[in-house]
Amino acid sequence: MVIFIDESGVHKIVDHSSFAVVYVEVKNVMEFRKRLVEINKSLNIDSFHWSEQRWSYRSRYLKRVINLDFNFKVAIFDNPVNIDMAFDRIFEHLIRETNIRSIIIDGKKPKWYERKLKKELRNLGVRTKKLKTVRKEISEPGLQLADALAGFSLYCFENSSDVANKRLFEKFRRSGKLFVQMVF
Repeated sequence: MVIFIDESGVHKIVDHSSFAVVYVEVKNVMEFRKRLVEINKSLNIDSFHWSEQRWSYRSRYLKRVINLDFNFKVAIFDNPVNIDMAFDRIFEHLIRETNIRSIIIDGKKPKWYERKLKKELRNLGVRTKKLKTVRKEISEPGLQLADALAGFSLYCFENSSDVANKRLFEKFRRSGKLFVQMVF
């Protein structure tokens, strides 16, 4: 199993200060990557990034990925006082599986940070062979999906009156894709 982690809203300076972290779990990663690349091609884009796409692309992308084989968990932090402490709680609550081959986190961090995360996971009883952080420029399709789901989850949380997107979010829940949703 491979896990992709991305966040949305962390860099906000104005407006609402909530942010979301999404954890996408994939069992057959090769087939999953291939299908995501096909979805990108069908939308005539090289890669998907939530903040760079118009709503027409966002909704088409989300409607197409719902048929892929993955599960996701989302943690939403509403007005966190200490963002670093909030990230520590993410690993405590979201990552509980034991058969993890690799964890890929969006945002390139120094090696010491990767080692620290791996140690925190070991302290929680979670073993992983590989944990790495990746820059957006060399982002891979799994992180693109995590980015889309994080942006979408945060949007739905902050805009509860948007009925159409709430319906689409519920579709993820009913199809079994949304495994856990937590609000802190």
